[in-house]
Amino acid sequence: MSSSPHSVSDVMTHTVVAVGRDAPFKDIIALMGQWKVSALPVLEGEGRVIGVVSEADLLPKEEFRDSDPDRFTQLRRLPDLAKAGALTAGELMSTPAVTVHADATLAEAARIMAVRRVKRLPVVSAEGMLEGVVSRADLLKVFLRSDDDIAEEVRREVVSPLFPAPVEPVRVEVSDGVVSLTGRIRDTSFVPVAARLVRAVEGVVDVECRLASGSAP
Repeated sequence: MSSSPHSVSDVMTHTVVAVGRDAPFKDIIALMGQWKVSALPVLEGEGRVIGVVSEADLLPKEEFRDSDPDRFTQLRRLPDLAKAGALTAGELMSTPAVTVHADATLAEAARIMAVRRVKRLPVVSAEGMLEGVVSRADLLKVFLRSDDDIAEEVRREVVSPLFPAPVEPVRVEVSDGVVSLTGRIRDTSFVPVAARLVRAVEGVVDVECRLASGSAP
């Protein structure tokens, strides 16, 4: 069984600051500053996530504070102008909230963040209840794994199953997350598979596969 974190639940932050629909504008800014976060989940009832208010949602108030936009700008920036006049989290928030489940893979969470251009995702249960938050920084924690830890997993999860009886032992060396595989094996058709599986190990930065064909002496 792999010891590396493979799902959002392994890296997410469980202690989360959130606001209700009626939270005032200034309270939202104060909480963001106090907790050093760029977005806050907006909750309703017993903790169901109904939206997210981010720094981007707050900026229009400052942008349009002293301006008198022309009609073209008014039409083009209608949602931002509405947020410029907003007073509460319910009026400011982006909805529906972009969320992720705790059992999602780190790759799935990273893909959602990239596609939706967000830095943090509320982690919700199947019922939409808030369970935590995962950030870009949380997803990058896997790259802090030690080289020895990565090497041990590669040997156990990739090398042993794929090459149970090599011509000579397959050596696994890891330096700064870059995995190097060397040795002689009977069937080189497994080399692309090995490289793909090694890349899937959490914390691996790159793979150098130098496995050569060989035969028993």
